[in-house]
Amino acid sequence: MNNALPPAPSLISIIVPFHNEAENVQTLHTRLAEVLEAGPDPWELVCVNDGSRDDTLARLVALAERDARVRVIDLSRNFGKEAALTAGLDFARGDAVIPLDADLQDPPEIIPALIAKWREGFEVVNAVRASREGDGPVKRATAHAFYRVINRMSQVDIPADTGDFRLISRPALEALKRLPERRRFMKGLFAWVGFRTATITYDRAPRHAGTTTWNYWKLWNFAIEGITSFSSAPLRLASYLGFGVSVLAFIYALITIFNKLVYGNPVKGYPSLLVAVLFLGGVQLLALGVLGEYLGRLYEESKQRPIYLVRAVWQPPDPE
Repeated sequence: MNNALPPAPSLISIIVPFHNEAENVQTLHTRLAEVLEAGPDPWELVCVNDGSRDDTLARLVALAERDARVRVIDLSRNFGKEAALTAGLDFARGDAVIPLDADLQDPPEIIPALIAKWREGFEVVNAVRASREGDGPVKRATAHAFYRVINRMSQVDIPADTGDFRLISRPALEALKRLPERRRFMKGLFAWVGFRTATITYDRAPRHAGTTTWNYWKLWNFAIEGITSFSSAPLRLASYLGFGVSVLAFIYALITIFNKLVYGNPVKGYPSLLVAVLFLGGVQLLALGVLGEYLGRLYEESKQRPIYLVRAVWQPPDPE
């Protein structure tokens, strides 16, 4: 265990990406204040407005004007949750940071347990979902399957049933900020940096208000993003599939020749040829699709564009 325990009190940064979450702004701040003001640590709330089209930004700015602990980072457009979370991590000033969803499915009341584990000397504290009350059976089943599949493919052990809700100490955060990739799968990056890690469990609540923008198509693309970010197994699978199809085609050719020479059976015509062509074409397109996913990532990284752009920042002036 780390002998250099964090000093008390220490600044705690709560990072919340917002995208069309106007209905949750005030409730989130109220619950955070009730929880954190009961403890000895000073805290700040870093709110990242990720291109919201409702009045989320106006409510966040009004909140920052009433509470000097609130900072608002307004991105120039919607860059996606992973980029917004990265922005929050870059702007956080705390000795420990805690990413939190704006929909209150991850309850702020768990934060003292995260801080307590950190006080014991752990540098990362994951919050694992023991139950997912707000999710339907299909989403629970697919989420369960995703974590099992990606951990079988990846050399990095990504904690199952763990979202972005966790505590990250300053040393772990500084290590995370050194990772430069543009296509970011944050759950994997959190795991990749390592450090001493502890776990607590909690029950995930339903969404407090509003409607989620996530659908199954976006979740599918998110899963592809995670797998291609942390595993080259799909490339190997394409190679194995191509080899397997070649072996089957060779065996089928031998059987066809044998039947012709020994039994005089006529060579099968159009139907079998059509099936073979369609099957091989499908395999080739699948392999090209896998290659395209990885080439697309290389193309995006080669352009060296910033992960996000900031339009404006609302924060109290630094003390002189």
